[in-house]
Amino acid sequence: MTEERTALSQDDLTLVLDCERRIVNAWPSPATLLIGDWVVRFAGGYSGRANSASPLKPGAQLDEKTLALIEELYRADGLPPCIRLTPLVGEATRDLVLARGYEVKDASLGLVRSLTDVVFEAEPDLQIEARPSQEWVAGVAARQTGIKADPVKLSAIVDAVRLPAAFATWMVAGEPVAFGMSVAERGMAEIGSVVVDPAHRGHGYGRRLIGGLMGWARAMEADWAYLQVDRTNAVALGLYGSLGFRQLYTYETRVLDLAE
Repeated sequence: MTEERTALSQDDLTLVLDCERRIVNAWPSPATLLIGDWVVRFAGGYSGRANSASPLKPGAQLDEKTLALIEELYRADGLPPCIRLTPLVGEATRDLVLARGYEVKDASLGLVRSLTDVVFEAEPDLQIEARPSQEWVAGVAARQTGIKADPVKLSAIVDAVRLPAAFATWMVAGEPVAFGMSVAERGMAEIGSVVVDPAHRGHGYGRRLIGGLMGWARAMEADWAYLQVDRTNAVALGLYGSLGFRQLYTYETRVLDLAE
């Protein structure tokens, strides 16, 4: 991560910081603590971003005492201690986390796209609501697996969004087949929770839904769209690449065994 931070231009490092700070509000955890230059979040284990400690400034550091505090906070919540190593983390802290035995849970990419060439166009099959309906939450949860299939935990996150938001559903002959969301803040919009019903994949519904969310974001005066995706998700990476997104940075989510 230190090497990546060094390789990033100052403009891109600033963009990383903008994305990382905004995602805290775009994907809010039910419980959030600010500890030094870090945000520590708790959401009952639903999603890595919402249940991890993340740096909020370039070169952010944790000393051993503070890292131990964060570990105890997660253990008290019944969760494995979890740290996101982004290009914002300081080299000494990265070394400390690795020395403590944190293992990779997942590795992800932060993607961005300028929206200056996007024009909002109404799509008759795209429904956008300002708040997450029970149907939207149920639809997203039903098309995921594991803990992400829990509509209660998902609802606890999306119900906490306080910024301008779009909760989108793509309809085909009156049937909801794809879902996604976007949250706009100060010229940038996060796109996330994009799922397409397995029986309706391969028809471009996800692409059109994302395009609709990009148009909504542009109508909200956002100049950038950003998102985070697992680096092993080749289908999603191909889709986002074809829509003009580029890789801005990489990060790892690392966890420490609860038995430690």
